Amino acid sequence: MTRPTSVRIDLAALRHNYLHARDVHGARALAVLKANAYGHGALASAHSLASIADGFGVAFLDEACALREGGVRNPILVLEGCFNASELKIANELDLWVVVHQEEQIRLIEASRTGARFNVWLKIDTGMSRAGFRRSDAAQAYQRLQNTGKVSSITLMTHFARADESGEPMTAQQIEAFDAATATLKGERSLCNSAGLLAWPAARRDWARPGLMLYGVDPRGGSESELQPVMTFESRVFNVRTLEPGESLGYGATFVASQRTRVGLVCAGYADGYPQTAPTGTPIAVDGQATALIGRVSMDMLTVDLTALPNAGVGSAVELWGPRVPVAAVARSANRSPYELLCAVKRAPLVHENAGQGTGEAVRLTGTR
Repeated sequence: MTRPTSVRIDLAALRHNYLHARDVHGARALAVLKANAYGHGALASAHSLASIADGFGVAFLDEACALREGGVRNPILVLEGCFNASELKIANELDLWVVVHQEEQIRLIEASRTGARFNVWLKIDTGMSRAGFRRSDAAQAYQRLQNTGKVSSITLMTHFARADESGEPMTAQQIEAFDAATATLKGERSLCNSAGLLAWPAARRDWARPGLMLYGVDPRGGSESELQPVMTFESRVFNVRTLEPGESLGYGATFVASQRTRVGLVCAGYADGYPQTAPTGTPIAVDGQATALIGRVSMDMLTVDLTALPNAGVGSAVELWGPRVPVAAVARSANRSPYELLCAVKRAPLVHENAGQGTGEAVRLTGTR
């Protein structure tokens, strides 16, 4: 018997969201596939997007290597850049684009003897204070890269710290700082992550770098109507019991029945990636109807309220998040972020659907994490 818990990935929705992101941005867009495409399966996602994507973004070299080994030929930008000369050599061999955000990475290119000419994205810190050259050092870093004779192009980039916060002035300040720091420098520009792309038209330049919105989630916490959920995390009820008033449920006895309560036992828990911090009342759908989590989430199981669903029982379909239950709603209830929830899904097999352009093809991929 197969445990009836799976994670369905709608690749048609992924393609729709990418095209929407590029349309809103009005220019080219790198589809960000880091962290195994935010838990959606990087290789399957890349192949689904390959015919339409301007390129892909990954966090580090190993993620890029996996895509190249899997047959992906689109441009790939390594967002953390290279950590040593060996990685820079591999990046050259695999025709990867690299971010340069610190002094040591310029030195690697200066010392390189590969005869390569690298496509570099020069990162400038405009206020996030995490990675990137200070604005006062941007022109010097740019000129040093030019002087190496080993750079074919330089794209200027920055990263927003608070673009997902409505009314927050920091993003406007970052845009202004970026423009001032790069005013005399030639090259294409890239400012927008998903939130910047959706909320800050002034930041839309040559390249966008959409991430979370590709997977159907508005990073601002709202509901961008054009976005379609890509992941459906689902399971089934495999046991039902009834609590009498005053009886408690689960670890810590955090739920105590105030009335006669039908409880459905679902084979999914925090070891599968459902948040352990989700409290009673977190939305769940059973047989397409709204209900809620009750009691504490266990490692392998959780419990749902079936009292108002008399026809639900053993075998009933459970949507933990997906089209009916937005992952953002679960994240808010659990005091987590949708980024974290999507990336944390594990153990349950990924099932990729609509892998071909409009073919309706479904492919079951297991162990592709």
